[in-house]
Amino acid sequence: MNSILIVDDEPNYLVILSELLRDEGFEVFTASDGAKGLALVREVDLDLVITDMQMPGMDGLQLLQAIKKINSDLPVVMITAYAAVEKAVSAMQSGAFNYLAKPFSNDELIVTINKAVQHYSLIRENIRLRKAILTRTGFSGMVGKNARMVQVYELIEKVAPTPSSVLITGESGTGKELVAKAIHMNSPRQDKAFITVNCAALAETLLESELFGHEKGAFTGAVVMRKGRFELADGGTLFLDEIGEIPLALQSKLLRALQEKSFERVGGSKTLSVDVRIISATNKDLREEVDQGRFREDLYYRLNVIHVLLPPLRERMDDIPILVEYFIRTVSERLTKPGLSISPDALRLLVTLPWEGNVRELENTIERAAILCDNNRIEADDVQPESTNRSSQAAWTREMDLGQLIPDSVELNEVLYAVEEKMLNRALEATSFVQARAAERLGITKSLLQYKMKKYGIKKGK
Repeated sequence: MNSILIVDDEPNYLVILSELLRDEGFEVFTASDGAKGLALVREVDLDLVITDMQMPGMDGLQLLQAIKKINSDLPVVMITAYAAVEKAVSAMQSGAFNYLAKPFSNDELIVTINKAVQHYSLIRENIRLRKAILTRTGFSGMVGKNARMVQVYELIEKVAPTPSSVLITGESGTGKELVAKAIHMNSPRQDKAFITVNCAALAETLLESELFGHEKGAFTGAVVMRKGRFELADGGTLFLDEIGEIPLALQSKLLRALQEKSFERVGGSKTLSVDVRIISATNKDLREEVDQGRFREDLYYRLNVIHVLLPPLRERMDDIPILVEYFIRTVSERLTKPGLSISPDALRLLVTLPWEGNVRELENTIERAAILCDNNRIEADDVQPESTNRSSQAAWTREMDLGQLIPDSVELNEVLYAVEEKMLNRALEATSFVQARAAERLGITKSLLQYKMKKYGIKKGK
């Protein structure tokens, strides 16, 4: 619901305008002078201010200038007598959205209001993210040609034009938010807001306020009225990330909002209606959460009308060269390193790694390698994925006396390479050079073993 403040020193005019706008579905606040109006601008999350030009004390032009210091984007419509049109033009030069000269028709007022509110809504959207999606390669910013990803693209194309709720599941780092944005950008709501809430990032009380907003004085620290994400997403899409983390006590209120498309702000009694499409995502098994009593079954079915399952990167390894090419291009632009490239050995190594962090880890690895590499060329030694460094220190290493085994003068890489080569030889000899068994013994993939054998020149019978 859009919130409008009317500022006028004539009580009858305030009553007439406020009743008209409430009938049109707006939430209306009123103030009898500029100072009171300015106080409400500071306290209330407004979408528009309508102010009379001629008022005692702070006039409309002074109020406009004060509002622009608080929120330069908030639209202000000036109302002026016909004889004072020159002042209205001056107000336009000071940043007013528009002006209306008395007498004006109700239709003229409503048209002006709708234009101003729509203008402000577009400003408040995250335009930068939308541009990023539209300029990326692949399907709506998604990169990959693997058969399972093609199935995801086809599902997005089918579900995007509908108002149905979508549940996106997959491991962390697989691109769930990117899928949500792709659905939004291919839907009839693409010109409206795409609002994200991370349900795992806030405590229960704060999450409720984040979702539904709060009235002034609703709780300690609530010094102003704030709209929640449901209101901000009205007409658009609300993406509930990490939905599996939402507290059980809050799930019933969320369910009601989804079923009835209405809610009350925290501390408020007025029921607000919204038109919002819900897309949610989780890396949990929500069906298992339901069985364990941690997630409401009725909410699960309300969210899971359409299910999009994203494959982990290890199940779409053929997409790694395409992803690497894309990340090198974007990292090159971001780090201002034109001509950044990757060697065939480094690319072969990337294809062999486990990628427990999925696409996000691959992107981080490319950026790290781009920073570390010499001569703008990423080599195998520059590749340092996080998932190969996560194992905790083994108990035997804590008991090892390095002073007895390794001279102080030896450099780290010399030790690492020597130990790695000896372990490779030992595993291969113990398995009669059966590479699959040797790789299993070492806890690595066969292709990674082959890469390391080539690196150290290890051959059977040598």
